Amino acid sequence: MSAAEIYYEPLSVLVSPEEDGMTVRRVLERRLGVSRKLLSRLKLTEQGITVNERRVYTSERVRQGDVVTVRMEQEESDDILAEQMPLDIVFEDRDLLIVNKPPGIVVHPTHGHYTGTLANGVIYHWKAKGEKVRFRPVHRLDEDTSGLVAIAKNPYVHQQLSEQLQRGEIDKRYFAYVYGAPEAQAGSVVAPIDRDPEEPHVRIVTPGGYHSVTHYETEAVYGGGIAAKVKLKLETGRTHQIRVHMKHIGCPLIGDKLYGYALQNGEAAEGGSPLMESAVNRQALHAAVLGLTHPITRETMIFEASLPEDLQRLESCLQQQGG
Repeated sequence: MSAAEIYYEPLSVLVSPEEDGMTVRRVLERRLGVSRKLLSRLKLTEQGITVNERRVYTSERVRQGDVVTVRMEQEESDDILAEQMPLDIVFEDRDLLIVNKPPGIVVHPTHGHYTGTLANGVIYHWKAKGEKVRFRPVHRLDEDTSGLVAIAKNPYVHQQLSEQLQRGEIDKRYFAYVYGAPEAQAGSVVAPIDRDPEEPHVRIVTPGGYHSVTHYETEAVYGGGIAAKVKLKLETGRTHQIRVHMKHIGCPLIGDKLYGYALQNGEAAEGGSPLMESAVNRQALHAAVLGLTHPITRETMIFEASLPEDLQRLESCLQQQGG
């Protein structure tokens, strides 16, 4: 079996004059930002770390002009069934996949969702292309939230994008349709979030919760204030954060069965609207923009996904209510 069939595309750096005498570990941390966890994995790989194509320890010192190379073994998600399904692929290269996820699709198989997930479709897509890749989503969207999802195609890219996410360097912007309208045209919701002790699957704003910040800007107000279209940007990424924060300021998402006004026997609960609730059969939330720095090319990339059909119908319905 050839190296091309065993390893992903190698990453190499040329040792600079400033790095002369540094350890291999220091050069890889300095130039590629390789994490300790990934270094530990690479040390167990036959050709994981080499200098001038010679396998070395990370404590070995290098000289100017040496070529330090990292090779990651190809992996597959053997526990995920490949399943053919339509995929809206926004971007793909050897390192990264950006998919526009439709509503009603779970990102990763979980208990009760072993098939029909985005992962099943992506694995099929890669197998059809003859690629051996493990499914590594950088972030996730709720089942009923549509929009952009970034998926890394090797451990290094996943590590780098995860760190960008933790540092708040990945630009995630959403459109939401909510009941009412925020008091200020633009602002920030700074309210800690944690699990509801009585219903662990539900998140609530609570003083002892995790620091959470959502920035918003009102795009349009409908029917004299009965509903609004809001653009949101996450500073933190807590579970259900947008849904919880919008409810917290009195503007729950239209169609949100967990935090909003769900239909009951064909009628909306107090504060809801049967017309709006029936126009969209899920929370009216769409991940419309995703900005990141490509870990390999270092290019700043911005991806966009237009509103899906159900939210376009909802917006048309709201526009009929008047401004």
